[in-house]
Amino acid sequence: MSVSAAAFIEEHEKKVRPVEVQASKAWWEANVSGSDEAFARKAELQNQLDSFLSNNESFAKIKSIYEDLRNDKVKEDPITKRQIDVLYKAYLEKHVDPSLLSRMVELSNQVEKTFNTFRAKVDDKELTQNEVSKILKESKDNTLRKKAWEGSKAVGALVEPTLLELVKIRNEVAKKLGFGNYHEMMLFLNEQDYTELDELFTELDGLTTKPFQQLKKGMDEEIVQNLGLKSTEELRPWHYKDLFFQEATKIGNFDLDTLFADKDVIKLCAEFYRSIGLPIDNILEKSSLYEQPGKSPHAFCIDIDREGDVRVLANILPDAYWMDTMLHELGHGCYSSKYIPSTLPYLLRQQSHILTTEGIAMLFGRLAKNLGFLKSMKLTPASELEELRKTCENTLKSQLLIFSRWVQVMFYFERSLYCDPLQDLNKKWWDLVEKYQNIHRPDGRDAPDYASKIHIVVAPVYYHNYLMGEMFASQVLASIRKHLYPGQDRKEVGLVGNPKVGEFLIEKVFAVGNSLSWKELTKYATGELLNSKEFAADFE
Repeated sequence: MSVSAAAFIEEHEKKVRPVEVQASKAWWEANVSGSDEAFARKAELQNQLDSFLSNNESFAKIKSIYEDLRNDKVKEDPITKRQIDVLYKAYLEKHVDPSLLSRMVELSNQVEKTFNTFRAKVDDKELTQNEVSKILKESKDNTLRKKAWEGSKAVGALVEPTLLELVKIRNEVAKKLGFGNYHEMMLFLNEQDYTELDELFTELDGLTTKPFQQLKKGMDEEIVQNLGLKSTEELRPWHYKDLFFQEATKIGNFDLDTLFADKDVIKLCAEFYRSIGLPIDNILEKSSLYEQPGKSPHAFCIDIDREGDVRVLANILPDAYWMDTMLHELGHGCYSSKYIPSTLPYLLRQQSHILTTEGIAMLFGRLAKNLGFLKSMKLTPASELEELRKTCENTLKSQLLIFSRWVQVMFYFERSLYCDPLQDLNKKWWDLVEKYQNIHRPDGRDAPDYASKIHIVVAPVYYHNYLMGEMFASQVLASIRKHLYPGQDRKEVGLVGNPKVGEFLIEKVFAVGNSLSWKELTKYATGELLNSKEFAADFE
């Protein structure tokens, strides 16, 4: 390692690492409590981090080191080169006027707090996210369904002005750094290219259009019958079972929720992860798992310090959705400093990419609809096994198809948002929903429904990685089956009770940390670059 590279990495870590840990703790507290003090502390610490990364002298140093390495003027080992690459992109993103960074943090903080404390109002009654979801899943009162849907979407109008200001500032930042817009910049910083992603998503569109249309035709006919509508022409967004038509819809006569109605979701997750050699008990001990006032209504996992302090925030109920969600979030928990070795440098002691950690999480989340998993966990009723099998297979198929169409809405909407923020964004949103999801827009409605999706506001240019994560999950699962379950039916491999699964994931994914790019990691873990082959096979 050259003196300049070594010195820069050491100095960066000395300054930034303690503040990153404090910021993670403040972010956790803000999302758990919803308090003004916690959000203020979170913003203060984020501003400190931005101040470090926006320092002109530091940027000049890291840029010089980065360019010397790229131009082979100096030689370094792969671990050092990777650290410098990671640092350069981190500093580049923040190499703008500190007042702009501070304003972005302030606005993001405002929006995040609004989402966390917002509750939908229906007939003067405030509903939690779980209560809205319950109405959409279960109610046959079409008036109530519409009120719950519209009540939940009301958050969009509250945050839209702030979002549009954020978009303007984000684009301003991107242009100052030499990019066309913020979307283009974020793809670069995440080692991605729009042309490559567009080609991949166009391929997926071709693979999924016909099976999705067939799937949705049957779903629509069933919804019409169940809700007492006259025809599918009457269907509107509130007739579907979740707010964005992004989640798996049960297809079959078996109600998967009944499998978990009297079960302890956390206990089941702990037993499963222990059985594959990846115990997560200390993660659960530090987590916040149930509803409370002011708390974020969502679910996420956070690695506080890259030294093993890993936590999950959730709002658990005993049903199939939360079984899937907790398997998912604890998958993130495993792909963290819980199992990424401390021998890796601090800068690389994290996942290779957003899509790779989402892929591992999705790999585990799918098990909630896997018959092999359910049987091994002793959750299956013997008398209805065949009906359960059909429901599991068809529900997983619907999950992959529905989600793939939904992510295309998000990807192309965000692209359009940052390319042309002055257009009629609500029209653009519903144009894409109708194109990819075949859902009729609400008649006469002109409201910023796009802004009610929290990711667009607080996790910009992120969502496409979920679909790429599903593809990564399919490839990793195929590799696990090839090495550990040769010849077995792909739909029956539930992973339970096999410690070699944990060993495989530690060796092929977790131990690598961020020492490889996502493309290199995919090839290392699965033998192939990311592609749609195994993903397509999973919904056949």
